Amino acid sequence: MGRLARTEGLTDIQREILETVRGFVDKEILPVAGELEHRDEYPAEIVEGLKELGLFGLMIPEEYGGLGESLLTYALCVEEIARGWMSVSGIINTHFIVAHMLRHHGTEEQRAHFLPRMASGEVRGAFSMSEPALGSDVAAISSKGVRDGDDFLLTGQKMWLTNGGSSTLVAVLCRTDEGQPADAPPHRSMTTFLVEKEPGFGEVRPGLTIPGKIEKMGYKGVDTTEMIMDGLRIPADRVLGGTTGRGFYQMMDGVEVGRVNVAARGCGVALRAFELAIAYAQQRHTFGKPIAEHQAVQFRLAEMATKVEAAHALMVGAARTKDSGRRNDLEAGMAKYLAAEYCKEVVEGSFRIHGGYGFSKEYEIERLYREAPMLLIGEGTAEIQKMIIGRRLLEEYRERN
Repeated sequence: MGRLARTEGLTDIQREILETVRGFVDKEILPVAGELEHRDEYPAEIVEGLKELGLFGLMIPEEYGGLGESLLTYALCVEEIARGWMSVSGIINTHFIVAHMLRHHGTEEQRAHFLPRMASGEVRGAFSMSEPALGSDVAAISSKGVRDGDDFLLTGQKMWLTNGGSSTLVAVLCRTDEGQPADAPPHRSMTTFLVEKEPGFGEVRPGLTIPGKIEKMGYKGVDTTEMIMDGLRIPADRVLGGTTGRGFYQMMDGVEVGRVNVAARGCGVALRAFELAIAYAQQRHTFGKPIAEHQAVQFRLAEMATKVEAAHALMVGAARTKDSGRRNDLEAGMAKYLAAEYCKEVVEGSFRIHGGYGFSKEYEIERLYREAPMLLIGEGTAEIQKMIIGRRLLEEYRERN
């Protein structure tokens, strides 16, 4: 391990977990990531290895079969995995968000039913808010859940569902108007439903269709899909928490920790880009010496390393704030914003150092260059993060007359 992205104050258990994950990344992910990514192939063997390591249950409490670790531990593991291949970190991220939502908002029956099988990786989670015409305006969702006796019938189209094909449990946000006055704010009429399904594509259960993978510039391997609900019947006991109208708050809590995850991914990709750049700069010779000896390249490496360190520090701070039980939307927004932007800049810096070879698929930096843009929009765009940050700052620094 190099000098960058170190974390002070870790326990022996945390260090042991991270060393294990780092070894797995170096041995099982990095050697095959390029080939799998170029084929857009789901990393089935890697996922099985993650199951054996217990990473699907990293933050699930021990009473439900998990390891009961902190958000910080999880984020640092994600950083390591994204350093190997960002798509793999995406496979566990949506699973983690659903497990977090169940742990903090589910009924005891829901926790007992799902969490042990999620900890083992038997049940794989995904969550769904976005819709084709929605963007970042979550309050404008049009998918509906209408009560029908002891069940709900769900209808609507969802978009950008990570793990849509491979998952077996999807937390879906729909609009329900039970007990709400006509002029109630939109967020009070939203409900999260726990939808169980078979993995695969096509009609995976009556009323539920996963059409197929969306072709993407990067972030390959992981399946990103649409989800179409047409009279999908869901029992009332699969309303998250057992009460309608709480879905917006539940989803925002999930997204809040998800933003720490995206920040960690940005840190991991940036760190790998720096590693590639500093290694290449010492191997490539121009004008009779390694390009690392040219001042212009040294300046670029210095800027890249500083950005890696700054993003890592902010990500760690956001995770520790959440672990302490404090509200962390400000810290998570800052971490996600900075890490994503710096990731893009560090990857481009590495790309420039590689010169023409950076444009070749033979070199790893080509893959990173296509992966980094997803972080700019995942879990909310930079503009959304700045809105969150600005509003929270105004709350904290409000003038008192």
